Amino acid sequence: MSKYQQLRQRLIENSNPEIASQMESYLRNKFKFFGLKSPERRESYHDLIKLEKANKKIDWDFLDQAWADKHREAQYFVCDYLIALEKYLTFEDIDHIFNYVKSKQWWDTIDSLIKPIGKIGLRDDRVNDLMLAWSQDDDFWIRRVAIEHQLLRKDKMNIELLNTILENNLDSSEFFINKAIGWALRDYSKTNPDWVKDFISKHHAEMASLSIKEGSKYLS
Repeated sequence: MSKYQQLRQRLIENSNPEIASQMESYLRNKFKFFGLKSPERRESYHDLIKLEKANKKIDWDFLDQAWADKHREAQYFVCDYLIALEKYLTFEDIDHIFNYVKSKQWWDTIDSLIKPIGKIGLRDDRVNDLMLAWSQDDDFWIRRVAIEHQLLRKDKMNIELLNTILENNLDSSEFFINKAIGWALRDYSKTNPDWVKDFISKHHAEMASLSIKEGSKYLS
């Protein structure tokens, strides 16, 4: 039995049609679900990821098979896998992650795929220029990755990069972009509230009210 078949069998064994229906409705019926909540889902494939960690390399064939599955939990597995094995990822692997960013797009997977990309960025400065390019992409989901990829960096934040990426997106009317701008500012306000205050003050006239509201949440 292949690793993908093992994964699928475990997800099927723990499926719950009632929960699946709720999850499908929550994501506007864009995806099919087996019906596993996050703790049960992660527990079902915990040992599979543990074995992959022992191998110390990314099995892209396995991940591609999982990503192609029509059930959303399989894409969540890919995200959890990449987060768990992020130290084995290199800049060159972003091309493969980009394939996941570009397909089956919605906020749930997008907001998970930012994490391994962000970790690579802490190790390889080439990610900075790539994220600048992504911040001006025609696809707003790709721009969202660029906006959010530095979340939780605290004092490791590349402030100049954050500033430019945000400025590249201030003219957007897209909800998922304006929400992301707000989240990026709100997150960094915990570390550097003065910078966030100054950014909002400087760009107040250009910013969507949603971005201002989210970004100001923790500011006094």
